[in-house]
Amino acid sequence: QVQLVESGGGLVQPGGSLRLSCAASGSILSINVMGWYRQAPGKQRERVATITRLGFTNYADSVKGRFTISRDNAKTTVYLHMDSLKSEDPAVYYCNLVYGSNTSWGQGTQVTVSS
Repeated sequence: QVQLVESGGGLVQPGGSLRLSCAASGSILSINVMGWYRQAPGKQRERVATITRLGFTNYADSVKGRFTISRDNAKTTVYLHMDSLKSEDPAVYYCNLVYGSNTSWGQGTQVTVSS
């Protein structure tokens, strides 16, 4: 069983920065993709950014140039560095892990942008 533990959410002013972390543990044989999704109240969960096993990254258009996804050398922790946060960014951010034919989700961490 794989566990994902997220941290780093919180309250930030518009234009500010936050870094989210997600540490994976458990029986992980082969990680295919790690990523971040977000869900705002009343909206569908949407993909924010992903990073593949080979290090290829992909971003939602709404965060390109502002958010950066990365991972540690062990490839079991994924980060989301968020700069220039806007009023449209607040949501619960979820870590996602695709390994083999399985998918795991973190519990979510709240990001609030307010002055």
